Amino acid sequence: MPRVAFQLRIRPGKIEEYDEAHHHVWPELIRDLEQAGASEYSIFRQDTQLFLFLHVQDWDLFVAAMEASEANQRWQAMMAPLFEPGGNPMSDTGLKLMQEVFYMPGKAAV
Repeated sequence: MPRVAFQLRIRPGKIEEYDEAHHHVWPELIRDLEQAGASEYSIFRQDTQLFLFLHVQDWDLFVAAMEASEANQRWQAMMAPLFEPGGNPMSDTGLKLMQEVFYMPGKAAV
């Protein structure tokens, strides 16, 4: 299953609001993410810099399903004011995925 990673930046002064929202992610959004093929979705933050990582069965199908998700549309609208310009992961400008240059599956995956 492909691993996908990307970065975003939160607007200064919006960190607490961003963190608080992610302590209460809606069950319907989690359901839609899972149905779209995502698993093991993590978001790491250092100051305003975000690093997002997930396993996804098919990136293009995942994006299409999430664009059609009513819960995701509401979530993105709520999150949009918290991101730096061009920082919305589902915006029209598209998302620049990071290139994987190293992976160690570990003993558990062998």
